[in-house]
This record gives sequence, structure tokens and C-alpha cells, in this order.
Amino acid sequence: MLENKKKEILLESGTNELEIMEFTISDRHFGINVAKVSRLVKFGSVEVTPMPNSNPFVEGVFKSSGEILTVINLGAYMGLPPSESEDRDILIITTFNKINSAFHIHNVNDIHRISWTDIEKPDSAIYGGAEGLATGIAQYDGRLITIIDFEKIITDISPSAGIQISEIGRLGDRAKTAKPVMLAEDSPLLERMIIEAIEKAGYMNVIRCDNGKEAWDRLQSFKSTGLPLFEQVSLLITDIEMPQMDGHRLLKLIREDAELRALPVIIFSSLINDDMREKGNLLGATAQISKPEIASLVELIDKHIL
Repeated sequence: MLENKKKEILLESGTNELEIMEFTISDRHFGINVAKVSRLVKFGSVEVTPMPNSNPFVEGVFKSSGEILTVINLGAYMGLPPSESEDRDILIITTFNKINSAFHIHNVNDIHRISWTDIEKPDSAIYGGAEGLATGIAQYDGRLITIIDFEKIITDISPSAGIQISEIGRLGDRAKTAKPVMLAEDSPLLERMIIEAIEKAGYMNVIRCDNGKEAWDRLQSFKSTGLPLFEQVSLLITDIEMPQMDGHRLLKLIREDAELRALPVIIFSSLINDDMREKGNLLGATAQISKPEIASLVELIDKHIL
């Protein structure tokens, strides 16, 4: 069922919808984009080997389908009580940022197809401050489902797996430019790191947008100023997963707009794989690259900026 659901939504382009897998930990409801999930494994069916000197939230490793996977106890990471029947718990095997991991959760409820417009940005005061764990809150069938920032969890546990700003140094000496670059990114942590990296690369005029809708509204406002459009924005970098409007929908709207369609759009996402690359190409992406390859992103900006 999981594979059929993933293929179903990948066949469609720019619908501004996603499939989320709802799961629970200690009766709390959470969600993950199905595009990040490769399979589910019963926790009690595998032998997890503890690793010495590992992160306290890493339970160990196990072998599945010929690969060694690290098990992250998601409940422990979030400070929630353990399961009463651990053998019946589930491991969500994920693939994103070119990393395969196993997240230990208590139960999988169902898969829901919802619109990004129904996902609200969480209140930072409630959900862990400016760089909290929740990227969105979805209301479904009378309950709230918290969409988790799994990229942040991986970066917290293994910093080397995240964006490495030091990589910009290998690009050599660079001149500064005021050409405006727009960034649509919903994760506060990743937004901060991306901006720091591209400013280090010399792009000093970054227009920050928290999601695709905010980016689209800003682009529309630029059209009404009477100033040359591409002096106000010379290139757009966009994530795919974002509340209100995702990156694919944003790209679709840009390519359908007579004044905006020439704008270079780079998709920078943890979800880039063969299927997602094909979807982005069909929608007219200028380039696509997987997080956390920040130096390669800068090289693409250099190549395509107007």
C-alpha cells in the first residue's frame, strides 16, 4: 500500500498536496511525508546492536535488506515516555538527504492525503523556539498532527550529515554581489544555514520566505512596483516540503506566469531522487540538487543567476 501511495502522488505535478503517514508516540500524533518513507519494520523482528559511545538517542544498528541502519529512538529524543509493549513498536525506515535511517516509534495509524494549505506554520513559542522540531501542524478528522522536522533530528544527532558551511571555502576567493536571491525554506535551522553559506559565497542580498505561498506573494508584489522584475529577484531557491504551498506548486505557478516564467528556479530539497527529479523536470526546474550539498548549490547559483 505504501509504494502504491507514493507512486500515485508522484504521478501528479504541482497539485500542492502530499501524503502524510500518521504515527503515534505515547498517544501524541505526528506525521512524516510518505515520500521520505521506504518501508516499515516491526521493532521486535530485528536484533538491534548497541553502539559504544554513540549519541544517547541512538539505540544501535541492525541489518535489513543488505544495509546497516542506525536506529533513532524518536520518543526519547522528544522526551516522551517509552512504549508499554516495545516488541509491537514500529521502525520507520526513511530515505532523505541521501541517508537511510530507522526511527523507532510506537504505532502507525494511517496514510492521509492532504493539501499543504491545510498545514499551518507552528507557533515557535509553543513548538521549541525559532528552531523547533515541528515544521507544520495539520488538522485531520478532528485531531492535530505535528509534522516533524526529521532533517533537524539527523543534523542534531550527526552534525556531519547536515549542511557544512566550510565547504564554501573550496570554491576559492569570491567577489560579493548584490544580485537578489530569493529563498523559500520552511525549516528555520536550514534557512539560517543556507543563508549563512550563500552569503559566505558572496550573495549578500537574500530575500527570505518561510514557504512557497510567501514567495509567490512576494513575486507578485514585485510585478506591481514598475521596476524591472529581474532586478528585484535574479534567482529562486526553493525547498519542496513547505506549509501553505510546496515548491512544486510554486514552480508550476512561476512557469505559467508570462512575466515570471524566465526566472531561474533551483530546487534544493532532501527529497531529490529519480522520481522527484523527473517531477521537477516536468514542471520546468532550472536545476535540482539534494541537501546538504551546499557548495554544489552555490555553483548552480553561479551558473544560472540572471
